[in-house]
Amino acid sequence: MTARRTRLAILISGRGSNMAALIYASRAEDCPYEPVLVTGNKPNAAGLALAEAEGVTTAKLDGKAKDFWEKLDETLRAHKVEMIALAGFMRIIPDDFISRWDGRIVNIHPSLLPKYKGVGTHQAALDAGDAVTGATVHMVIPELDSGEVLGQVEVAIMPGDSADSLAERVLIAEHQLYPRVLSDYLGRALDPDWISEEVGRRALALPETMYKTSHGAPAWRVGSPSSGKFFAIMWMRHHGEESVGLLVKCSGQEEMAQLIEADGDLYFRPQYYGPSNWIGIRLDRPDTDWDHVHQWLQRSWLECAPARLAKLHKVAAEF
Repeated sequence: MTARRTRLAILISGRGSNMAALIYASRAEDCPYEPVLVTGNKPNAAGLALAEAEGVTTAKLDGKAKDFWEKLDETLRAHKVEMIALAGFMRIIPDDFISRWDGRIVNIHPSLLPKYKGVGTHQAALDAGDAVTGATVHMVIPELDSGEVLGQVEVAIMPGDSADSLAERVLIAEHQLYPRVLSDYLGRALDPDWISEEVGRRALALPETMYKTSHGAPAWRVGSPSSGKFFAIMWMRHHGEESVGLLVKCSGQEEMAQLIEADGDLYFRPQYYGPSNWIGIRLDRPDTDWDHVHQWLQRSWLECAPARLAKLHKVAAEF
């Protein structure tokens, strides 16, 4: 079965050389992302023509329009974008836009962050007498160039370098770094083993829990080894469902139906388990809210825990 790819939008403002690197890297069979949209703030950006020639959908938006950020958000959602890669997108992104896409925007910056944020990075490295500079792929947060670093590459500064000559070599390094780091990051989010480890780490942090397989799938029980009950079971693309997910206990069929109706992309009714009030939560997606998963694990644990444990938990919660 071919693994589902993350739907990627690439935002540009100019010729889009990093955009091109991402597009060409996506043609590898094992690449975990698919560029489904290229857009930006300049409708005449040269990179848009290249994207069209390579068969990627484009949207020509006017960055000077008052409703630009709303139009951009609408366009991204219309194309069911799951991840955004900034590739020479020369606009400061408003905090409210970042909050809407929290954890789903990455950027490449031409310095070894946290050194030299913002513009003028190459001249700053030269002025400081640095022996090396480089490039950084990082998550985007409201603070400029301050998000989690996902990967870096060093580039030597040579005698006689100018800001322009240094920029040329750093750009070559960027083209190698960006697709690799993005693929590693998104591949991790789609990897069943990594997902199971993340679930297990949270499940085993709850009182009196243990790991035990259920019909060959990773699962976790609460209570004694002999009489404990399963409160979390991994769903590894079973019974025709393509997603990797987590099964947890909900309150009943009515709540299950309401959750699936409200967000059918996140929740699903698992075959065979559904009638017993197990609901599925899809986890093989780049925007998984792990705090939300943790809350469901706690709730399911409480539903399945022995009375004495549940009582202790409720007493502790009151303090």
